[in-house]
Amino acid sequence: MRKAVRYAAAGGEPRIGRLDGDVVVDAGPAPPGGFDASSRSWEAIERARGAEHPVADVRLLAPVLPPAVACVGSNYRDHIEETASPVPEHPIIFAKLGSAIIGPDDPIVVPFDEPQTDYEAELALIIGTETRRASSERARRAIGGVTAFNDVSGRYAQLTSGGGQYTRGKSFDTFGPMGPVVVHVDDLDIDALDISLVLSGETMQQSSTRHLLFGPAELVEWLSAAWTLRPGDVIATGTPGGVGLVADPPRFLVAGDEVEVHIDGIGVLRNPVVEEPAA
Repeated sequence: MRKAVRYAAAGGEPRIGRLDGDVVVDAGPAPPGGFDASSRSWEAIERARGAEHPVADVRLLAPVLPPAVACVGSNYRDHIEETASPVPEHPIIFAKLGSAIIGPDDPIVVPFDEPQTDYEAELALIIGTETRRASSERARRAIGGVTAFNDVSGRYAQLTSGGGQYTRGKSFDTFGPMGPVVVHVDDLDIDALDISLVLSGETMQQSSTRHLLFGPAELVEWLSAAWTLRPGDVIATGTPGGVGLVADPPRFLVAGDEVEVHIDGIGVLRNPVVEEPAA
């Protein structure tokens, strides 16, 4: 299984590497946008013969710094039902700003004015081939890799403040944890991956991508009909049921929590939670 990482060793500059078991094999300096999942980037990973580092001795970073992040709402039926939302006829799309992206083990910062900070485990697609108005077949080929994503959501801003502000609620700094690796799309059955979220030791979400209402290729086809998708762009495919908003009582993120997104073949995206000091 081909796994790419973006990492830093001993305080050095970000680099790209291949993860072989518990060892990172260096593949060179990281481009400004990180690992973009293009065929050229995967070739560099496969040819990697550089210095080898135990993964425990390096810091894994967000694998890609995407030029665009498109998120999908209401894409698992159980999440639709728990939020009493209508079943969409087409994918529901909203944006998350790239400035929200953080890597594994980076802290999620709960804003002092966002008391309803929630979690959302998701499979993220990374576009590897530029595509516009893709057929279903070309849409599938445009996906270069996949990773784990946590679509952290400020529910107060998203649903209440100012009449509801999705982009603001989804785009607070640190609200886009991603990683720890990018797996080549051909090395996993992305239509049947188990996905779960564990919050401070308690499993809150548990499902499979087989339950996506709109699958990966459909999402690429739909989005590429509107704008050109480019290498490094990210599509967060939606979250299953079990979000904190609908728990009884609601379970929002607080300082001291640890959030883990588990996806088969990709591993565990783990982030601690801290709180922003009041202004």
